[in-house]
Amino acid sequence: MSNINFDTIIVGNGAIGSSIAYELSSRGQKVALVGKEARESAASIAAGAMNGCYGEVTESLMKSEFGRKKLLMDIKAKNMWEGWLSKLTKDSGDEREVIIANGTEVILNTAGTSDVDSVNFMQIEQALKENSERYEIIDPDNHVWLKADEQVRPLKALLIPEENAVDPNILLAKLSKAIHNLGGTLFNEHALSVITEGNQVCGIELSEQKIFAKNIIIAAGVQSLDLLDFDLELKNKIPPMFSGYGVSILLELDDIENYNRVIRTPNRAFACGLHCVPRNGKELYIGATNILSDIPRKNAYVSDVQFLLDCAVEQLHLDLFNADIKKIQVGNRPIPADGFPLIGQIKYDGLWLATGTYRDGLHQSPLIAEHLANEISGIENDIDLSDFHPIRKPLYNTPRHELIAKTTSEMFATGYEYRWDVQPYWHPILEKGMLHSFEEILDELHKEFAPPPEILSLYLTHPKSSKEQLRTYYNAWSE
Repeated sequence: MSNINFDTIIVGNGAIGSSIAYELSSRGQKVALVGKEARESAASIAAGAMNGCYGEVTESLMKSEFGRKKLLMDIKAKNMWEGWLSKLTKDSGDEREVIIANGTEVILNTAGTSDVDSVNFMQIEQALKENSERYEIIDPDNHVWLKADEQVRPLKALLIPEENAVDPNILLAKLSKAIHNLGGTLFNEHALSVITEGNQVCGIELSEQKIFAKNIIIAAGVQSLDLLDFDLELKNKIPPMFSGYGVSILLELDDIENYNRVIRTPNRAFACGLHCVPRNGKELYIGATNILSDIPRKNAYVSDVQFLLDCAVEQLHLDLFNADIKKIQVGNRPIPADGFPLIGQIKYDGLWLATGTYRDGLHQSPLIAEHLANEISGIENDIDLSDFHPIRKPLYNTPRHELIAKTTSEMFATGYEYRWDVQPYWHPILEKGMLHSFEEILDELHKEFAPPPEILSLYLTHPKSSKEQLRTYYNAWSE
């Protein structure tokens, strides 16, 4: 087949890649978007698509300089969505409503521990106050929908009226239509490799042809860095990414009326907070686990499905026990080794990365799309993302003793949500063992750099390959 030339090629057709392709197309660029239409195991499809930022706040985020910068990204993105969706509806010709929930309720219940869950709930409220964001304290005892087991009853709750959720399937369909209507080309296949000439990228190799462009943007989620194997010196200086494997389930309600708001618990390092999101009619989305893996997963573990269903029934509504399961979904969030996004041009003229957004990719997609489109066009941005340039030393810089204590604390919080029955005299013994294990891992890993808790915990289950990836990255910045 003959070669085809474009202005920009975007690899990855999830929320971020599709949004970038749409933004550039709307500015008159000739754009190609490369990615399988099915988006199997992609984060965007399995997401609850909670379109907000304060509900994601944790103590770790607020204590970090870079965490607060990431929160600023979330706030700016939140303020873009109304105009973004209005423009998208016009350009796609698709009048379907994307927003499917109005308001987010954050509940603090007794499933977990006070030093993780209670602290993160307080941090959410503090962030709302600091940014003068409207919220309301609500009484969970008089909630019109919640019907939790008494052993995990909600203690506190707050409503964030301006945070909602979107239907990712409708959103992605609208983006595809808009890109097509604006002259963009969609390639229903995976990119095989990046084509370069000297210090300039010039194209992408597909299964049966090559396509060429001045700019290549890689936004393929957790698999993005695989396309950089042609230059290992470059790849090794970028934080490696791990898969935040998550399971979500679509339920069909029968005797229960659906609720019109998102309900969620605070985030933890190893989980995204239990949450439910109403979909059309009687459909209810529940999610989501966040279990790190060194490779993306396509199928759910039985244990994770069982855990999620148990949590939903016990913590949200006991009558969900009788709901029908419509679909079990698996997604893989891209989590860099230091927990922060990878956004910017890398080494080669015209080669860009837009990934590593962890839990925030869909929410931040309008912001990232505008930001990269401006950079490519030479337009100054009003938000500085240079700290998140992909070629960087690790940004995570929590002191080691705090990191070890935090990881152990998060492990215990997850254990208690699993309904651990730990006798009082076992708690200090288990804690001492965990602290010692994490200390040994860090000593073996690197003398200076260390990963955040969710990645540190990965070494208990996937020690070999995970350590090799991190050692390679850390050593690249130790020379």
